[in-house]
Amino acid sequence: MDGTHCREHLESIFRAGIEAVDPGEAVARAVKRQGDTLLVAGEPYLLKDYERVFVIGAGKAGAPMALAMERILGDRLSGGTITVKYGHTAPLRKVEVQEAGHPIPDEEGIKGAERISGIAGEAGERDLVFCVISGGGSALLVSPAEGIGLKEKQAATAELLACGASIEEMNAVRKHLSKVKGGQLARLCRPATVVTLILSDVVGDPLDVIASGPTVPDSSTFGDCLEIVGRYGLSGRLPKPVMRRLEQGASGTLPETPKQGERVFERVRNEIVGNSFSAVLAAGRRAESLGYTPLILSTRIEGETREVARVHAAIFREAVASGFPVARPACILSGGETTVTLKGKGKGGRNQEFSLAVALHIRGEDRIFFLSAGTDGTDGPTDAAGAFADGTSVDRGRALNMEAGRHLDENDSYPFFEALGDLLVTGPTNTNVMDLRIGLIV
Repeated sequence: MDGTHCREHLESIFRAGIEAVDPGEAVARAVKRQGDTLLVAGEPYLLKDYERVFVIGAGKAGAPMALAMERILGDRLSGGTITVKYGHTAPLRKVEVQEAGHPIPDEEGIKGAERISGIAGEAGERDLVFCVISGGGSALLVSPAEGIGLKEKQAATAELLACGASIEEMNAVRKHLSKVKGGQLARLCRPATVVTLILSDVVGDPLDVIASGPTVPDSSTFGDCLEIVGRYGLSGRLPKPVMRRLEQGASGTLPETPKQGERVFERVRNEIVGNSFSAVLAAGRRAESLGYTPLILSTRIEGETREVARVHAAIFREAVASGFPVARPACILSGGETTVTLKGKGKGGRNQEFSLAVALHIRGEDRIFFLSAGTDGTDGPTDAAGAFADGTSVDRGRALNMEAGRHLDENDSYPFFEALGDLLVTGPTNTNVMDLRIGLIV
């Protein structure tokens, strides 16, 4: 099979994964209306018991999730507001949409959080609040804690993104610099009934980590945040107001985020409506329909991007050489989210970097074709979702006077794949369940 057909198959398999985690359909599967009764994953909520019903939330998939709730609730929806990444919109009628910056928060995100907090703060005992949460919510739900300004939040976010911290570590710090993350939005909503619908973009679906768990008991502490700061040598790089807040919190002079068992969560329910496993499983089914034997390595892949890529490439080469762990023709899949420790000043994202690292390790192989892409349609601060790679990528780059190894060292994968015509550009998919990696062994 030639490279053109394999590339078409890679994209078809990727899009099948995206289709399986359509946010609107995920919400519609979880929430059904039968007359005056709402069933949320089978649990009934009688609409007659509530005076008002609101929809609030934040995340890249917020617009289609809110649109599904508008259709389900109909005239019983009183209103609402959500914050989404620029361009990730939908034609909503009753729920206001605030577009804002991601991954670095901006002033528009603060405006959106103020509107969300306003509805939460006004909700009463006979109100029902649906909160739609998806990946990107940590950056989009921006409400800096007392003594922290937007510039400090932006600087802290940039440092956390660059140092290679995991999403769990990043969000632990974000929660303790916020008025709404880490269960604090649930506190604002009390005494209303809260149902949070969550599209997971975090390995293992930890509720308190996804979008920094605005309606979930927080398992992290100020002390944990200081350990993270020390682990990555950030104490001299984070803004002074940020360090001062973390130190004061760890000493006990500031209140902690709400924890498991606190009364604030008595009328709160959190429900996962979609995740990486759903996408990878659907991608595998599409691969099978195209004639490949699918093998899912894991949907919980984490670690430094280039190291994880090296392991993937070794598995692909083993399949070519010995037929293990799966015989040709095969499709080897994985999901999850790796991290990049920035050392260069180039342009790219973790998926493009993953593909470039794989390309270096499969150079000369004519039976391996690969794609790594973000299910949200964006990879880092670029317009690409990811990139294709194969055994010819390195040499095709060299023919254009580009050294793949140098581009990798400079975190400069985007120009490399752009020159080869091997970027995958999908535009916003309005969903987000981490990354999808697909290796075809033909």
